[in-house]
Amino acid sequence: MDGGTVGLIAFAAVLGLLALRVPIAFTLAGVATCGAFTMFATRSGGFEAERAIRPTVSMIYSNAYDLIHSYDLSMIPLFVALGHIAYRADITTRIYHAARVWLARLPGGVAIASVVGCGGFSAITGSSIACASTMGRICTPEMLRMGYDPRLATASVAAGGTLGSLIPPSVLFIIYGIFTETSISALFLAGILPGLISLLGFILVISIWVWRDPSAAPPPEGTTTLAERGRAALDAWPAVALFVIIVGGIYGGVFTATEAAAVCVVAAVAIGVAQRRLSWSDLVESLRETAIQTSAIFLIAAAAKIFVAFVALTGVASDIVAAVSAAELSTFVLLAVIVVIYLGLGMFLDPIGIMVLTLPLMIPLVEGYGLDLIWFGVVVIKLLEIGLITPPVGLNVFVIANVVGEKVPLERIFSGILRFLTVDVLVLILIIAFPILSLLIPGTMR
Repeated sequence: MDGGTVGLIAFAAVLGLLALRVPIAFTLAGVATCGAFTMFATRSGGFEAERAIRPTVSMIYSNAYDLIHSYDLSMIPLFVALGHIAYRADITTRIYHAARVWLARLPGGVAIASVVGCGGFSAITGSSIACASTMGRICTPEMLRMGYDPRLATASVAAGGTLGSLIPPSVLFIIYGIFTETSISALFLAGILPGLISLLGFILVISIWVWRDPSAAPPPEGTTTLAERGRAALDAWPAVALFVIIVGGIYGGVFTATEAAAVCVVAAVAIGVAQRRLSWSDLVESLRETAIQTSAIFLIAAAAKIFVAFVALTGVASDIVAAVSAAELSTFVLLAVIVVIYLGLGMFLDPIGIMVLTLPLMIPLVEGYGLDLIWFGVVVIKLLEIGLITPPVGLNVFVIANVVGEKVPLERIFSGILRFLTVDVLVLILIIAFPILSLLIPGTMR
């Protein structure tokens, strides 16, 4: 059977199985195995199953082995562990408390503090869903108790949680860098400006929302003294220190991204123990949660690597590149098609699943048009970030809905999300129109 035909059938099978809610790892590995076996068995014209066993097993073993033994992949458990340890040591939550003290006099100050807290949490954890889950439990019930509009109280945290995708460290950037063979350190630095612009955009949404509808938030809290603000800022120093180690160390060429992750894990444990906020049981539980989360990510990554090898075997990627080249699409049209594909998939699939499913086809296209892979990585991550809050399957929205229970219906959360989605789309346009926003910082890296 023709390789291109097998490849197209395989992609259709993947989409069908995902629609049936088959786990992404089993879907990718299963389809790739069956597809490769079919191609190897039919090479001579007939169907010789015995000839396909050895090359199929070799493809599965070699690609999974190479992926799992990748040095860059080791930073995923390190950054995941950093997030869990920092949370249990009360490092991440103190960013929110400091922001709340400083922003107490602003209309909608607690909602703004929640978004700032999400940004700070993201600067340590690297996981959007973990950020939404943790900050949702801390911020959302408090805002509902204070009398915030339920839409604002829930949507602000759901949107703020997406910042974990762009602000370094980001698990999605790590996976993108591994599969595209681009510098993960450069990707981390490329996400800083777009991440900060997104953060400022969310703050602007809250400010305009409360300005136009003062009933959406209670009156500002009483004034805080300079001493209280100074104490709150001082309490947040561990989180600032960890962020400086990650970004400053990578930018200054002191650490690689993996080394920065390892140093930060040790620093977080030391700070937690020194401040008597991290017990032995907390550390053990953090490592247990890290093992579970990392195992899931590694399983998906290994399955994706097998699928990528299968796609290369079919030649379907080169066929698509040739078809697009023959169509002579402009760069603008190509990017518009890519945006539509990612936004469409983002309505139904999780970010990692979308990435590993699309990158084997997208990267050859992007390289064929001479586009920068670091900049394109930021575009992809921003699109995946938007997918986290896009109906009908916005994962962050469902996380917040699970936190608040029946107090706020799901449709109410989505109605509040629309304002933040508008800002996300505007930021996406800026990133696409002005690549310098992504490339400025990594371009000056030593």
